[in-house]
Amino acid sequence: MKNILLLLSLLSLSCSKEDSKSDEPVQFSLTTTVTPQNSGTVTPATGNFVQGTTINIEATAKAGYLFTGWSGDASGDTNPLPLKMDANKNVVANFVDTSTLEDWYAYEVPADAGTGKTWVLQSDVSDDFNYVAIAGNKGADFDNKWTDWYHNAWTGPGLTNWNRENSFVENGMLKLIATRKSGTNKVYTGAVTSKKRIQYPVYIETRAKIMNSVLANGAWLLSPDDTQEIDFMEAYGSSYSEGAAKDQTYFAERMHLSHHVFIRQPFQDYQPTDAGSWYKTSPATLWRNDFHRYGVHWIDPWNLKYYVDGVLVRTVSGKSIIDPNEFTNGTGLNKEMDILFTVEDQDWRSNQGITPTDNELSNLANNTFSIDWVRVYKPN
Repeated sequence: MKNILLLLSLLSLSCSKEDSKSDEPVQFSLTTTVTPQNSGTVTPATGNFVQGTTINIEATAKAGYLFTGWSGDASGDTNPLPLKMDANKNVVANFVDTSTLEDWYAYEVPADAGTGKTWVLQSDVSDDFNYVAIAGNKGADFDNKWTDWYHNAWTGPGLTNWNRENSFVENGMLKLIATRKSGTNKVYTGAVTSKKRIQYPVYIETRAKIMNSVLANGAWLLSPDDTQEIDFMEAYGSSYSEGAAKDQTYFAERMHLSHHVFIRQPFQDYQPTDAGSWYKTSPATLWRNDFHRYGVHWIDPWNLKYYVDGVLVRTVSGKSIIDPNEFTNGTGLNKEMDILFTVEDQDWRSNQGITPTDNELSNLANNTFSIDWVRVYKPN
């Protein structure tokens, strides 16, 4: 009898232990890694968590790195990331060395690529200018994409004399400068043309700081036969002309966003003259004071959208504004175009005396057009 009672007691104790085990909550483990090594940290890095618990994991980049997203048992780039522990999790935090990124990585393309499409960078014509190209010998990095001249033999409008010595790359920027042509009233300036042409549908954008000068600074597109042109940035930075003794605030506060269509013989030129082609912010921006982003979405021959600092500021659509005079014979802005960066002393201004004086040209800082980068995308 005693043996039977002892056996029953042992069985009761065993059942109690099993019941106790079944009451313990299920736990899952979290393990995290970072790639590349030593590029950042994740908090929490490891741990055991009760089934169904949602925890927040956070990636922190070390200096010189950028967090780009999660992989493994997590995805996306939400940071911190809510993670439900419904299984054992192995999560990877991915970082990138920022020195390997183009300068524009922080700026999303503001234009819509189209339904079901994404923007694809055209690296053979985009440039972050993170190299050195001296004025007299610009080297392979520059020469692979650019020529330090206009796209034909023309030397420039009005009092302009384009000069190869007036363009160079330093401190991560393309720079075009203006200087006096000795013994004349003409101005030496820089002009740079892409070696590859682009065509719609395309988005092109540059980040640039214009001169504090009465000279025209331009980022533009031009067909090789000079009959179609898109100016996605044209500006006159100075608020005053010493030569004409005239106030120039109107131009200093405006950015010209426009296009041209031409007939060469006999010469005829059409461009829109609506108020919207002279973009002005409120309150007014003096464009010379800082870098800004200027872009155009050349959608098709009859549709252009202009962007400044990532904001859509002008839309041009249809024959009535693209080519009302039939200069393109009904084709619109349909031709391949070169990319140009130029500085010009335009005759419509110099004929009024609005041309830089020797004193104005003596300050090189006021006569430097700086281009941080230019990027080009096609939809796919």
